[in-house]
Amino acid sequence: MGRLARTARASDQRRTHVQAFGARRGGDNKLSDDSSAQDAELETAVGIAAAVKRKNVSAREMVDRALDRIESSDEKLNAFVHVDPELARGEAAKVDDAIARGEEVGALAGVPFGVKDMDSCAGMPVSYGSLIHKGHAPAEHDSVHVSRLRGAGAIAVGMTSCSEFGTVHFTHTKAWGTTRNPWNTDLTPGGSSGGSGATVAAGAVPFATAGDGGGSTRIPAAFSGLLGMKPSYGRIPREEASTSQTAVWGALTRTVADSARHLDITSGPDDRDRTSLPASGIVYERAIEELDTSGLRAAWSPDLGYARVDAEVLEIAEAAAVGLIGAAKLEHVDRPIELTEPVKAWLGTGAIDIWLHLENDDWPDRASELVGHVRRNFEATESLPVPVYARFMRRRHRLELEVAELFRDIDVLLTPTTAVPAFDARSPRDVKIDGEPVDPALTVPFTMLANLCWNPAISIPAGLTRAGLPVGLQVTARRHCDEVPLRLARIAELINPWPRTAPGWY
Repeated sequence: MGRLARTARASDQRRTHVQAFGARRGGDNKLSDDSSAQDAELETAVGIAAAVKRKNVSAREMVDRALDRIESSDEKLNAFVHVDPELARGEAAKVDDAIARGEEVGALAGVPFGVKDMDSCAGMPVSYGSLIHKGHAPAEHDSVHVSRLRGAGAIAVGMTSCSEFGTVHFTHTKAWGTTRNPWNTDLTPGGSSGGSGATVAAGAVPFATAGDGGGSTRIPAAFSGLLGMKPSYGRIPREEASTSQTAVWGALTRTVADSARHLDITSGPDDRDRTSLPASGIVYERAIEELDTSGLRAAWSPDLGYARVDAEVLEIAEAAAVGLIGAAKLEHVDRPIELTEPVKAWLGTGAIDIWLHLENDDWPDRASELVGHVRRNFEATESLPVPVYARFMRRRHRLELEVAELFRDIDVLLTPTTAVPAFDARSPRDVKIDGEPVDPALTVPFTMLANLCWNPAISIPAGLTRAGLPVGLQVTARRHCDEVPLRLARIAELINPWPRTAPGWY
């Protein structure tokens, strides 16, 4: 089994990382063993919905608690760009009134949640993290994604911060400032769904929506100690225009059950998205407990043939992979994996998408309002020749063929989620690996593959560094087999339980 086998034989030497979660839970975490079962229940979406339906708590109480937590945490985190207490309390009253009348309510009844500031939520403004859109009128309609969540009784409390137009893996904008990680507020919670990651990791809301076009759900999950599921492309409909067709809606959660319920509620076709998939026929919340994973073929790769990874991140992720392969009874496939580096294909084939966020008069008239890296993207792609774009498309197609060949031999690919732990909140430009500078894009070299090739992938909390920072293990599966990474995440949750929130918050 090569290096992975050596990792298994050396597991005792690495036990400090394998059991890092257990070693750090204690009194630092509000969900430690001395908390009541009801308190623990009220920290998850599934638990809140059950308690609201039983009338143990009201939707209004859950919304008020979330609003209080947002108010007390956001001065340090800057996770929300807009909060609407009046709208949220009005929605909560509707849920409580329906229950009082004995009416059936949805699977997320009374659950407060945050909406990423790129998703449309009726009654709230959407700025896409940009001064160009800041101050626009509130959205008139929900996206399909948000509509399905609200239809299930979930209550939007506000809009969470994101990088400008969702372009990068940290959350620092001219429009809204810097979003910070509750595990260490000097560092980033990731991006582009940074506000969602920060507020869920702090315990303010049980889940928040995210969008993943290159890792924007999984990167905040890895940096913030959360679950981040990127479904197969088309599983959750998107009605907005796209040329690269890489982005998928999702959520950042603390538990696998919450991720599964989110997917149960939001997946399924919609005529406004021609790429949306037919209903899978799978109940994901049931699959995470019942799916038999024994005999599924799994390969571990520390680098996919092109990446450099921080030694401590690699150690933690690899130990988690060893544990998961054993617990899930996977068949380990020891094969070399050398794929085309995906960053160039991702940047090139997505070059047109960024322009969809601007109106005709916005460029170049409002260029000075853009954060520097976004402005440079517009400058670099303004006159992109069609033959150059075609070369990027061919590079992407080559990668798609390589991944298709790989998944003939395996069912599951295990890698670190990121190459490094969370870095400075404002920029990754000073990050080094083994003392050597690294291209900022290559601090997250593993996530783009699933976007370009439409595979489902999830980031699972794997452990903590010696500095107490979360590390993620990424599980990528065959296209349309979304139940597989969710089930494996559930097994990981059982064998290596992670803290529900960062220490010292709620």
